[in-house]
Amino acid sequence: MQAPVTPVEVSRSGKGPIERAEDLLVTEEPLEIRLDHGPVDDRREDRITVTMRTPGDDRELAIGFLLSEGILSGTDDIIRVEHCQQVKPEEMGNVVRVSLKPEVQVDTARWQRNFYVSSSCGVCGKGSLEAVRNLCPVKQLHPPTITRAVLLELPRRMREAQVVFQHTGGIHAAALFDPAGKLLLLHEDVGRHNAVDKVIGAAQLADLPLVDRLLLVSGRAGFELVQKCVMAGIPAMAAVGAPSSLAVQLAKDNLLLLIGFLRDDRFNVYSGDPALIA
Repeated sequence: MQAPVTPVEVSRSGKGPIERAEDLLVTEEPLEIRLDHGPVDDRREDRITVTMRTPGDDRELAIGFLLSEGILSGTDDIIRVEHCQQVKPEEMGNVVRVSLKPEVQVDTARWQRNFYVSSSCGVCGKGSLEAVRNLCPVKQLHPPTITRAVLLELPRRMREAQVVFQHTGGIHAAALFDPAGKLLLLHEDVGRHNAVDKVIGAAQLADLPLVDRLLLVSGRAGFELVQKCVMAGIPAMAAVGAPSSLAVQLAKDNLLLLIGFLRDDRFNVYSGDPALIA
């Protein structure tokens, strides 16, 4: 398994002459997610997607992705999740197979759009806006109440827990908090959507309730990240950066509390009742 950081040699320029030095970069590798499904006498294996990710927590990433895309309804459908061994040497550690119980039926149309998820944009391959919206049925979420003081503390608590970011400065994070501001889960990845999927997958594996939690992301709040919160049942989301217009509309449709620009002791509420922030 590859390390989450990769050492490289650089030429560093400061106040003095240029010098050779060692630096650490975030590791970026492709992960192929495969789905093994069907009755015992007629199993099939489908390649679902390829995502550029930071190695580590691949099991959580695969489960979170399948859940947040609506391909699976829960972890009870799964027999096992494992790295494939019968692959090319260069693919070793970069292919994960999720095996489903024989009685589980899946909607193959969910991935026949051949969507390719990049580290910058996970929504690019999803056909049309109508198809995207159809992937995310409306859910009536019930955000928890959180104090302003606690909310303003969350970015600091997330940064302090970001081990890879402290070494590289080039990685996204997603952190799950309870209403009192307790950090429950944190995952880092070169792709912001991967970090969210890892949190969702880890919560499912730990049987951790999501109905009264808040998800904080280190970058902007795009449509896909809000979609993942809605699909997973996370009722509140905050972002250090800005949301998109489509993200705000989706949040409003589902009564999700959406907060943007949470930094420097300020924030904007884009969706949900501001009175929830006491």
